[in-house]
Amino acid sequence: MPERNSSRTALGVAALRAVHQLLDGEPKILYDPVAVRLLDAGALQQIRSNPARSDEPLIKGLRSHVVLRSRYAEERMAQAAQRGVRQCVILGAGFETFAYRQPDWARSLRLYEVDHRATQEDKRQRLQSAGIPIPANLEFVAIDFESVPLREGLQTSTLNFSEPAFFSCLGLLVYLSREATVAIFQLVAAFPAGSEIVFTFSTPDSPNSGGDAESRIALANMANALGEPWQTHFEPQMLMRDLRALGFSAISFLSSEAADQIYFQCRNDGLRAPRRGGICAAIVAGQVGSHVGSYEGGNPQQE
Repeated sequence: MPERNSSRTALGVAALRAVHQLLDGEPKILYDPVAVRLLDAGALQQIRSNPARSDEPLIKGLRSHVVLRSRYAEERMAQAAQRGVRQCVILGAGFETFAYRQPDWARSLRLYEVDHRATQEDKRQRLQSAGIPIPANLEFVAIDFESVPLREGLQTSTLNFSEPAFFSCLGLLVYLSREATVAIFQLVAAFPAGSEIVFTFSTPDSPNSGGDAESRIALANMANALGEPWQTHFEPQMLMRDLRALGFSAISFLSSEAADQIYFQCRNDGLRAPRRGGICAAIVAGQVGSHVGSYEGGNPQQE
């Protein structure tokens, strides 16, 4: 596995979740006290001493997207557990904290955090420093998505390929080549019926993107400056076609309007559902799931 540094964009995501806990109003879109404990004292001091920075439109919009996608994925995971899925694979786990604050319903799941080794080592050091134990139902799987086939990497773990699994893939695909992205979809599609993937994706800019395009360019430039450039984007219609061809059904795109209605009503902190940044759920054909406010079939909603 090539030498790589711990992901700085992944740590930035943890900081955004921490800002949500420390500065945003109630109720939280995502209750995540563990994210605060993963940051060092200097980072926390910066957040507390300069709240105006966190209130800038670009940062606020990105924070809304980060907490929304985790909330949505965790609700879909709970639905999958209710229909009998007992394996959850978190691809590009970064500093994701679900395993360390898991509710009672998740204790029967086998959880897998998949990321490159450098980020995992950084995370484990931060967990140890914060006195946060590794839960018994969690397994770390070190994979570099661009150099190791995902199936090959997962075969080194205890993941059972003959049993349904839930896959969470948040904030990862945009950093991968299209080949690596397609490989993820193909792998999930090969799991038994009822398996599911929830993922985020970036859409290409259009002539009508307006200010959204400027925000996206700024975010892309930030990621590029950190050495983690954006690579892959998807048109929602083509994405739905490709997922169906692979054998997925119940393909759901969470629209901004639905997200506003379900998660962002009556807030006093100015947070609102992000206008761009796709969130999709797809189930391997054979079982159909549902989610309040999600969109299934027809023309996918683009955020």
